[in-house]
Amino acid sequence: MENTPDHYNKSDALRKSAEDCAICLDKVQEERTLKCRHSFCSQCIDSVFRVRPACPICNTYHGVYTGTQPPGTMTVTRSWQRLPGYEHCGCIVIQYSFPAGTQGPEHPNPGVRYSSTSRTAYLPACEEGEKVARLLRKAFDRRLVFTIGQSVTTGHNNVVTWNDIHHKTNMGGGPQCFGYPDPAYLFRVQEELRLKGVTEDD
Repeated sequence: MENTPDHYNKSDALRKSAEDCAICLDKVQEERTLKCRHSFCSQCIDSVFRVRPACPICNTYHGVYTGTQPPGTMTVTRSWQRLPGYEHCGCIVIQYSFPAGTQGPEHPNPGVRYSSTSRTAYLPACEEGEKVARLLRKAFDRRLVFTIGQSVTTGHNNVVTWNDIHHKTNMGGGPQCFGYPDPAYLFRVQEELRLKGVTEDD
């Protein structure tokens, strides 16, 4: 088949895009290739890593991501109660507790007070539920489960709030009530944790 100008243009465009930095969209300067094999300008990827040490293309983490969660506790207990959809096992009860405090430099309004809060969440005590509990502990220790900001439910500012890792705060009522049954929940929450760099491999 005869090559047309269009064919050359497409080839050139593909070659050019492979040589360009996906962050600044210009030709790569002082190339730095990550373990995921994606390459960027050294300065560009350094600036991204200061905010979040993950590849902008594939979200692979390079190092440990630490969040802005205020000081608090995570207590895990077991209950004989059964969750809808998981009648074959008991449940894991997670109690989060945060005392009142003052926002630090990593928070939206340093020096401003925030009030105490507590949350209770539930997981099925099956193999996958136990795995999620371990991952949540790892995320909590990395200060990723909560942050300080505006509450989606109340609209109040300067409060301890969830940080994009969804929890089941009711035993029943289905997804609309943040409860069970919800067959896809354990898969979804593991994906949310993975996006924050929390996996069993790290």
